[in-house]
Amino acid sequence: MADIHFGTDGWRAIIGEDFTSDNLVRVVDAAARMFKEDAVAAGRPADAPGTLIVGHDCRQDAHAYAQLAAEVAATQGFAVKLTQDYCPTPTLCWSVAQDADAVGGIMLTSSHNPAEYLGVKLRMADGGAAGKDFTDRVEAAFVDEPLEARGTYETVDLMTPYLATLKERVDVEAIRSANLRVVVDPLYGAGRLYLANLLRDLGVEVCEINNAEDPTFDGLHPEPIPPWVDRCLAKVPELGYDAGFINDGDADRIGAVDEHGNFVNPHRIITLITSHLAEDKGLSGRVVSTITASAMLARQCKRLGLELTSTPVGFKWIYAEMEKGDVMLGGEESGGIGIPGHVMERDGLLMALLLCETMAQRGMSLGQLVDDMFQKVGKLEFERQGLAITDEQMANFRANIVPSYAPENVCGKKVVDVDRRDGVKFYLEGDAWVMMRPSGTEPLVRIYAEAETVDEVRDLLAAAAEVVTA
Repeated sequence: MADIHFGTDGWRAIIGEDFTSDNLVRVVDAAARMFKEDAVAAGRPADAPGTLIVGHDCRQDAHAYAQLAAEVAATQGFAVKLTQDYCPTPTLCWSVAQDADAVGGIMLTSSHNPAEYLGVKLRMADGGAAGKDFTDRVEAAFVDEPLEARGTYETVDLMTPYLATLKERVDVEAIRSANLRVVVDPLYGAGRLYLANLLRDLGVEVCEINNAEDPTFDGLHPEPIPPWVDRCLAKVPELGYDAGFINDGDADRIGAVDEHGNFVNPHRIITLITSHLAEDKGLSGRVVSTITASAMLARQCKRLGLELTSTPVGFKWIYAEMEKGDVMLGGEESGGIGIPGHVMERDGLLMALLLCETMAQRGMSLGQLVDDMFQKVGKLEFERQGLAITDEQMANFRANIVPSYAPENVCGKKVVDVDRRDGVKFYLEGDAWVMMRPSGTEPLVRIYAEAETVDEVRDLLAAAAEVVTA
């Protein structure tokens, strides 16, 4: 039996190696028993504990694996609904939250991982990610021999009602009258065709790339960051379009491209959408971001009089803040941005629509919107790197650097504050910062830096790399 563990958001493994039918059955059987345990504890009958909804992305054989998952989940007495076709993770989350009888969801995806991976994400009754306490119980419930019993399920259309709801979230007339032209790049993932056709329904001229049915993803990693976004970076200025939108493999993340072919990173998208929600749509509430968020977001929140809450890395921490209430927007540096008034989860399709709405209502291209934002909050540059290090270096990093490394300055910039909640982050004068943290999903230390110029950012990254590899 494989060593199966739930990481930052779900269990992921290589198809045909650790991701096998037997291991999937073990995971789904244990998860269904835990969903049932909680449902019965909440007063539901054991023979009809509620509904579970199963979705899947565009990976190799994902629909067949999802059918197997549905059959296994049904053995616990659940009414199981299986998506009739591939769907984004936010579709599954929204569908669970909207179904009064649903106690949870099972999504077969490995998000932004390379094409050879598949995995399982578990979602709770409100559509939010299963917490560590729940996934720990699931892991403890794995059995050595996979369950042989199978139940029946219903196949349903999750996409039509979800896409209709997305339209209700934006000013359709403003978008329709703006005559926008955009490139959509789903990176062969679960947003393919859906976002492009939705935008066309809203009167936007769309060129969609990387949208074939191709479980190899044509060699691309379905992660909306350079270098995987290079085709979109080239396509937008080639066509003379207003913007480009890129989603990851399960379409819960977003990256963007302006009309000049510049990458608009998630830091800038979050900061821009915060302004749009507060100033154009009149919304209020806390903004929640992970510790790796840009200082531009802090400046934006201060300018708008919004409270900013910082969490460790991982959307589950943002979800925990959403559960407390009074959250307008939650976002993370990797491109996952969510609005709890829509669903307690990231939604890359909704973020693309909101960027279109901002462009339409303000009468600006994406590049102009970003420039306008820089005028108001200043411009900062950001980069991150992953450092593969030895076990000995990792042990030293965890034992010595994270808890006690305390320089007075880094690259000549004075350290003004330190945060050790998730790795170690040094706040420097002038709103610059540098951070080092062990990855939750890979044997890496991630280093992050932000400053006014690219050269300063790279100096900070080099200094951090030196400390990590010492």
